Amino acid sequence: MAPVSNNFALPALPRPACQRPFSPNGHYWRQRSNVENTGALKDIRVIELGQLIAGPFCGQLLGDMGAEVIKVEPPGQGDPMRNWGRGDDKLWWEVVARNKKAVSANLRIAQGQELVRKLIATADILIENFKPGTIEKWGLGPDVLQAINPRLIIVRVSGYGQTGPYSSRAGFGGIGEAMGGWRYIVGDPDRAPSRMGVSIGDTLAATYGCMGALAALHARETTGKGQIVDSSLYESVLQVMESVVPEYHWSGYIRERSGSFLPGIAPSNVYQCKDGEYLIGANQDAVWARLAAAMGQPELAKDPRYVDHVSRGRNQIELDARINEWTRTLTVDELEDLMIEYSIPAGKMYRAPEMLADPHFAARDSIIDVETERWGKLKMQNAFPKLSDTPSRVRTPAPSEVGQHNAEIYGGLLGMDESEIAALKAADAI
Repeated sequence: MAPVSNNFALPALPRPACQRPFSPNGHYWRQRSNVENTGALKDIRVIELGQLIAGPFCGQLLGDMGAEVIKVEPPGQGDPMRNWGRGDDKLWWEVVARNKKAVSANLRIAQGQELVRKLIATADILIENFKPGTIEKWGLGPDVLQAINPRLIIVRVSGYGQTGPYSSRAGFGGIGEAMGGWRYIVGDPDRAPSRMGVSIGDTLAATYGCMGALAALHARETTGKGQIVDSSLYESVLQVMESVVPEYHWSGYIRERSGSFLPGIAPSNVYQCKDGEYLIGANQDAVWARLAAAMGQPELAKDPRYVDHVSRGRNQIELDARINEWTRTLTVDELEDLMIEYSIPAGKMYRAPEMLADPHFAARDSIIDVETERWGKLKMQNAFPKLSDTPSRVRTPAPSEVGQHNAEIYGGLLGMDESEIAALKAADAI
């Protein structure tokens, strides 16, 4: 499919107003910007200790929903996510660190650990995605932190969970995808397992961590106590593996790689057109009948080879070949017009250029302009999901500097004076 131009402009979000750490009476000022915080979690404070993908993405989700997220980074280089992304310019940070404030703290020395304990004492949620046992080694284990702050909810994301014989192993998202069953079934059957082009294992674990935090917030309303959310990479993947386990347990069936289609689900595949590829999902009986009519071959809906779900699944390869022979006579746009006319679920294969040019994305503000500190106006995905009464928003850009909000957080929230902050800096604690 040929690239398309970006033929519409999205409204720019205003640059955040200047923030000041103190009110006239010395109290801490909550995040202030020209974009109103209407989120459901606007009275929740989150401390994010995690690095790389899963911890920061969990923080992004909570921040988009209105939480005040204070991201703690090691002094100097900061979170490696600042330098992650594809292409010449690394832009992932601008998405994953939006709606966050950045402070620096050296968790490997006593002064940094004490500083973070003071921050956590003010928080509702702590996010960490270090190897199990790491925060305990730093004097930041759940027993210590919940003694200081009994209402604290601790989201712990790790490769294998906080318990079990593998808990001490190092784990990355791709390993969780393999262990959870995802990698084995993705790709073509005559090739090695493929991976998705995004870090799905990490983002699933982060999403389940966020979901657990929201459930724990609700439970705290009754109990008054926080709890630990244990979100492992492999179990997060396992949760979306449909009936893979019971299919094997009951009948010995093991799902295998099948490429662009699911065995027995037909027709549902990517088909070739004159000028590109197009996805059609017409595997339900009534929808298949409409597709047969759109093809000008309504008799196929009554053909014994294709008359019902089981029959179409049994003859899936030849049915796909028949449909593909027809779609090759049409352009993508001609085929899409027919699919809309006959009310058949179908769609183009989108990349970023197509997303930016699509009027539906624009009408729903699926992609917005964010005024970033380093790159100027930058397009990115909007906050999601959409809530009718307490909408999530991108309120502030990602902090461009490590420790950018040290004065605001340590001075305002923790009440430290300039000399105390300077002493921490001199000790390499921040």
